[in-house]
Amino acid sequence: MPFQKVTPEKLSTAVTRQIEKLILRGILRPGERLPAERELAERLGVSRPSLREAVAELQNKGLLATRAGAGIFVADVLGNAFSPALVQLFAEHDDAAIDYIAFRRDLEGLAAERAARFASDTDLKVIQTIFDKMEAAHAKPNPRDEAQLDADFHMAIIEASHNVVMLHMMRSMFQLLREGVFYNRQVMFKQRLTREMLLEQHRAINTALQARDPRAARAAVTEHLNYVETSLLDQHKADQNEAVARQRFEHEKTR
Repeated sequence: MPFQKVTPEKLSTAVTRQIEKLILRGILRPGERLPAERELAERLGVSRPSLREAVAELQNKGLLATRAGAGIFVADVLGNAFSPALVQLFAEHDDAAIDYIAFRRDLEGLAAERAARFASDTDLKVIQTIFDKMEAAHAKPNPRDEAQLDADFHMAIIEASHNVVMLHMMRSMFQLLREGVFYNRQVMFKQRLTREMLLEQHRAINTALQARDPRAARAAVTEHLNYVETSLLDQHKADQNEAVARQRFEHEKTR
């Protein structure tokens, strides 16, 4: 018969499973520091030896990392999504930015559709809170905070879609965005008109999500990323034109 005796789960195994789920669901993020051993053991209701055993297991799996004198951190599991050579290749070729936007358009459109259907009320409150912060940052002359909140807004939608594979895939993609590999978000905010347009596009996305309208949410994301793509292509063309004009100017000065 295919039956086996039921045995109680070891405490360390239960701790391992709990931490794994927190990482899988994106609640514990790469680089995040865990509480000190005594505090964490108390929170989990286990002995420190059981906690140490669980931590050792998670370190062996590459999910946690110890930093001397600093504590235990969630490992940079996203950093392995792309090899350094591929990241460098992305950064050196403009076509990668357009392909990146196309990828985002497809995935984020789906995520927005799912979020409108499956997001909890708290998920929608998070998205609304981030958008409110974007509105406040919009009044500042320096676009840095607004650009950061732009990325946070899109990640909140991914999180609200409640698909862990999509979550980790897009977090790795947004990490490259934050590092300026595909394009510098602040370039998008150079002109006041562009900032106004982007804010209104995010408002449309937020409105559709708060109304739980999947079709409108996906359409708003698509319209927004179409605009981003067009703006980047226009900027690229303008940069090329400026480079040619500078060559003509330098040549004219020497005649």
